[in-house]
Amino acid sequence: MNTLDQQLRPYRRMLIGHGALLILAAGVIGFCWLFFIIGEISLWPIPGKIDYQFPGTMDSWRMAHLEALMNGTIVWMVAAILPLIPLSVKALKRTAYSIVIVAWSIVIASTLDPIFPESRGLIPSSSVTNNLAFGLFFVGIALVMGLMSVIAFKALRREDPSSE
Repeated sequence: MNTLDQQLRPYRRMLIGHGALLILAAGVIGFCWLFFIIGEISLWPIPGKIDYQFPGTMDSWRMAHLEALMNGTIVWMVAAILPLIPLSVKALKRTAYSIVIVAWSIVIASTLDPIFPESRGLIPSSSVTNNLAFGLFFVGIALVMGLMSVIAFKALRREDPSSE
């Protein structure tokens, strides 16, 4: 194992762990979506049921479920390619932390929508939960756009011929 792999190993493990937690969150959100669809909380073959209609809409539950699933997968992909990203070790460590922040902020913001009415987070409003979703989306989107801009610039610029 080369020195870069050794230096990045803890950060790649962190990304793998958070990816797994995000996919686990997708499963929990998926069960909430199921309970929303069937209009009760029941798990066969466990006897009994709780008559409770989860709030939200089909679209909001689908979005929250898929955001968690996709973000977990993306975090795993970043773990796989982290050593290939043309940044310094310090910048790669920051990238790993940034991707975790991006993933969780977007998943949490997406999950607020089905749970709390009027919490889509598209624009600020008088709703506290909507403004929380808006703030989380803002942080996640601003961070990922900046990060992807830097990575694209570094990866697509011409190599200095004297460095070969």
